[in-house]
Amino acid sequence: MKGAEALIVDLGERAYPIWIGAGLLGSAGLLERHIEGAEALVVTNEAVAAHYLQPLLKSLPASVRADVITIGDGEALKTLDAVAAIIDKLVAARHSRATTVVALGGGVVGDVAGFAAAIYQRGVRFVQVPTTLLSLVDASVGGKTGVNHPGGKNLIGAFHQPSCVLADVATLDTLPPREFSAGLAEVVKYGVIHDAEFFAWIEANVEALRARDPAALVRAIRRSCEIKAAVVQADEREAGTRMILNFGHTFGHALEALTHYQTLLHGEAVAIGMVMAAHLAANCGRLRADDVERVLTLLRRCGLPVTPPSLESDAIIEAMTMDKKAFGGRIRLVLPSAIGAVFVTTDIPRRAIFETLETFRAQAGGS
Repeated sequence: MKGAEALIVDLGERAYPIWIGAGLLGSAGLLERHIEGAEALVVTNEAVAAHYLQPLLKSLPASVRADVITIGDGEALKTLDAVAAIIDKLVAARHSRATTVVALGGGVVGDVAGFAAAIYQRGVRFVQVPTTLLSLVDASVGGKTGVNHPGGKNLIGAFHQPSCVLADVATLDTLPPREFSAGLAEVVKYGVIHDAEFFAWIEANVEALRARDPAALVRAIRRSCEIKAAVVQADEREAGTRMILNFGHTFGHALEALTHYQTLLHGEAVAIGMVMAAHLAANCGRLRADDVERVLTLLRRCGLPVTPPSLESDAIIEAMTMDKKAFGGRIRLVLPSAIGAVFVTTDIPRRAIFETLETFRAQAGGS
């Protein structure tokens, strides 16, 4: 299809395309091939619906009965109650196992709708139509779905791969600046964990990205999705290699949970977490100081925070032990060894983690 690039996530029988381009949402026939039954439920939120619900509905086959439910937005509302509301809608509208759940929105909408699709009648088809940069490059790809629990982020969920991802770069035109910058954190992450040349490209093109230049965005999104697809294909259920995608997330998830998902956007927390992880790696003699500075500088140029809110270091460590990636009570960390390479470890002493946290706490004005 003109204007659309297809990137395949090759998972055998569960393989699916990521369509990448501008103006795809209104493309006749693009979604049709990925909706097999005669029923669909579109899950979105009010802000996204105002811009993109009607174009999406018009792109669905005329033979499909499409119901719609709007849910709340924000990490604080990524709960089992939101999943229950979707299930209630599916039941009330008498959707069968042949239905398709379509997630139209950011990462919260995709995670919640995907989890509902994973558990409704033991699993129904699911389509991702991401409308934020963070969901375009990360949350919509890979099949992770789920919700938060008061004890930690994403503790309840399932792996449920979509039948396609429709990555329409044009939806980023209406994204608020702060949320756009939050998505850039995940783009930077891919450069650090896997591709030094891509990291250097981001450094050279960060102004074009922040100006939302379509060509730069398509390149950044495609390369990010290529890296994530390769990792997911090698380790779909996060038994090993896929853990590298959590660079910055162990610290970041703790910060989100301790601030009750009210202070930091997910990408902002990840940005701070990447800086903290880089500093910890340097303090342990595993990363050069100039590489730490490159990460810090690029994130700042992306308009992202690099210093955490003032929190008790012991509380952060306790929250990190509740992270779903923790192993036997030991904190599992993804740390960089160079730009373009990371390693996964449970061998960093808590004292070293505490000292890193105390350094940042002093910078934030803690006592």
